[in-house]
Amino acid sequence: MNDAARKLAPLAKDQAEQHYREAPNNLEAEQALLGAILVNNDAFYRVSDFLKPVHLYEPLHRRIFEIAGEIIRMGKTANPVTVKTFLKADEKVGDLTVAQYLARLAAEAVSIINAEDYGRAIYDLALRRSLITIGEDMVNIAYDAPLDMPPQSQIEDAERRLFELAETGRYDGGFQSFNDAVALAIDMAGQAFERDGHLSGISTGIHSLDGKMGGLQRSDLIILAGRPGMGKTSLATNIAYNIAAAYEPEVQPDGSFKAKNGGVVGFYSLEMSSEQLATRIISEQTEVSSSKIRRGDISEADFEKLVACSQMMQKVPLYIDQTGGISIAQLAARARRLKRQRGLDVLVVDYIQLMTGSKKSGENRVQEITEITTGLKALGKELNVPIIALSQLSRAVESREDKRPQLSDLRESGSIEQDADVVLFVFREEYYVKNMEPRDEFDPKYEEWKMRMEKVKGTADVIIAKQRHGPTGTVKLAFQSEFTRFSDLADPSFTQYEH
Repeated sequence: MNDAARKLAPLAKDQAEQHYREAPNNLEAEQALLGAILVNNDAFYRVSDFLKPVHLYEPLHRRIFEIAGEIIRMGKTANPVTVKTFLKADEKVGDLTVAQYLARLAAEAVSIINAEDYGRAIYDLALRRSLITIGEDMVNIAYDAPLDMPPQSQIEDAERRLFELAETGRYDGGFQSFNDAVALAIDMAGQAFERDGHLSGISTGIHSLDGKMGGLQRSDLIILAGRPGMGKTSLATNIAYNIAAAYEPEVQPDGSFKAKNGGVVGFYSLEMSSEQLATRIISEQTEVSSSKIRRGDISEADFEKLVACSQMMQKVPLYIDQTGGISIAQLAARARRLKRQRGLDVLVVDYIQLMTGSKKSGENRVQEITEITTGLKALGKELNVPIIALSQLSRAVESREDKRPQLSDLRESGSIEQDADVVLFVFREEYYVKNMEPRDEFDPKYEEWKMRMEKVKGTADVIIAKQRHGPTGTVKLAFQSEFTRFSDLADPSFTQYEH
């Protein structure tokens, strides 16, 4: 062997060892945990909230864990004899039959005290295997560099997969058993029973709206639309602040926080700057007109109110992103980051038509809007948060006698109407009646106009035009234009009526 060959030999050996590295696993920990479960079924409940069959490395161990879990959940006893019935009798584990292997697991079982430690070790190894898979995919895609996947979209895809892994502890979409779905539904009902106002969703802080919608439901896409001047941004801002101000965290068993009431809000303000948005909220809270705040036309008492309000607002978990023309991919990446770093319970986007799609949709605006609404719907499901997306209405409303918006008035309406779980229209008749004021106050029609104006003054209608899991109808609210504030009407008899 020459010198070059001698130098290459150990290198080739190292590379061979690296090439055949086994995925991280610990079969002994899996055996110890299964043995503990077979001896004392209580051990299963020590690990069942975080450990799933898919987290075990050995396929036979997965099946044993799954079968034992199903038996225990049915209120029966899982032991080597009962579990054996559901496994192939002729299956071998080395020299042992399955029955002998189960008996050996139980015989060598460790104390139940260690069950959770073994479960955690198995879970951590499963996460590491998932990280390896994501890492390998990243490397392979970066090497192959397909034309339809630029580096930016690969980064976004990797970020999405890592977020999903961090949130759920496993990277796979796949099917969910109906049992799990039923358990989630019962949990939701239980949480609604315990929550203030007995709502299944997050309270908007406007009771008449909550009564109709049951709060904002997780993973829903809620479209809030209206013509300019109707107050759609004001309503979204009111709701966002109400939710953030009511935030009441609750510590979970794993040390993380979950909202008991209210929630952490992310607000994408594509139209207004964060200062303008803050001015609106301060005006609404202090009842000092926002135009006066901007002009500095305020008294000392008003200024003290503003300072006190700003100190209180600093503690509120409301996060504003004022990037204009943001793409759906950027918005999703930032929302994931916010959820990881600060938590996230509600997302507000003001407004859809100011967002951009990918370059693939080219000049076709309808395709671009379709991509945006589909992306928002998918993001809501991924993050498990309601998304309130504001939308403009077409000018067709203005040319009609009846100015009340309809679903067909949504601009590029097909996809917005289709992807939305809830469509809300903000309509203020006062806005239109005010513009119809006769110039001459001695005009016989002036009295008629005055009576009509008094009837609609200070009110707004929120029309629920579509709702997947509830009734449609109209909710009447009070609206104070100088403070841009929506609230419940003082007289409950005016509150709502159904279609």
